[in-house]
Amino acid sequence: MKDVVVFSGSAHKDLAREICEYLDIELSHARISRFSNDCLQAQLLANCRKKDVYIIQPLVPPTQEHLVELLMMIDAARGASAQQITAVMPHYAYARSDKKDHSRISLGGRLVADLLVTAGVSRVLTMALHAPQVHGFFNCPVDHLTAIGELANHYRGRDLTDHIVVSPDLGNAKTATQFSRLLNLPVAAGSKQRLADDKVVIDSIVGDVSGKHAIVLDDEIATGGSIVELLERLEDFGATGASINCTHGLFTGKAVERLSNHPFVTEVVTTNTVPPPQDWPDLRVRSIAPLIGDAICRINEGRSVSKLFKGVDPAYAPPPAPDQLF
Repeated sequence: MKDVVVFSGSAHKDLAREICEYLDIELSHARISRFSNDCLQAQLLANCRKKDVYIIQPLVPPTQEHLVELLMMIDAARGASAQQITAVMPHYAYARSDKKDHSRISLGGRLVADLLVTAGVSRVLTMALHAPQVHGFFNCPVDHLTAIGELANHYRGRDLTDHIVVSPDLGNAKTATQFSRLLNLPVAAGSKQRLADDKVVIDSIVGDVSGKHAIVLDDEIATGGSIVELLERLEDFGATGASINCTHGLFTGKAVERLSNHPFVTEVVTTNTVPPPQDWPDLRVRSIAPLIGDAICRINEGRSVSKLFKGVDPAYAPPPAPDQLF
């Protein structure tokens, strides 16, 4: 790679180090300081002039602090005459704010995208956006990665007889179907209604889960409320157990307690797009550092990023078999 400089905010330095180790380059230093009036300041401690700059910062709690850090680091790189600035945001938290479902409500997903462009970002590299339309919020190129190939690798070589992939809701069913094709399994989905940010109702399961072990796939798990509700319905409909998978394992609130001790759950698998909880030794964490590293390499060399997902991306996925439909 040519003229690449990689920085990390304070959100997930372990991931940034792992990406740089994979790329065999040094992680450049940055200084985030705070004035006496509580204002943040970002200083990049490596030369950026005419360089291809990558700033790694998932938006995780405290989300607003990390967002402002990222904006200031982008602004600093622009002021230092960087040739290209890529915001590497494995988790774009504001993707959940993607539609106007109440009167006089802000569209945070679009607003934050505008802030990134205004700060000076040239490109965004992200993963598993909550909704496809968020991709269109950005007025700059976006490379949208998926982790379902890495999650599917967790099950390679296992006997998956009497297993079924289950999506918590119909909105995620398309991704769950892609996942099921990778594992050659049937797919089902919950019929979910969200009543509040932390309260959902799943009243039925679309598909036959009786006598089967469910491999549940979700894009993000925060408090775990949706998953617990789904587990109750799966048990009602005759499933024998569940393995939980998600790309963004935030596990906020009582999520660790709810899922780690749940008698119906055999394992929980996530990726390291966000820092994993330290108090959950049995959590299975799959690293997406090589995937992000390959994407950075391809961006720098002007090669196709979508080629990384041949056989995973919908454009390359084969049509489903008749027994894999609802």
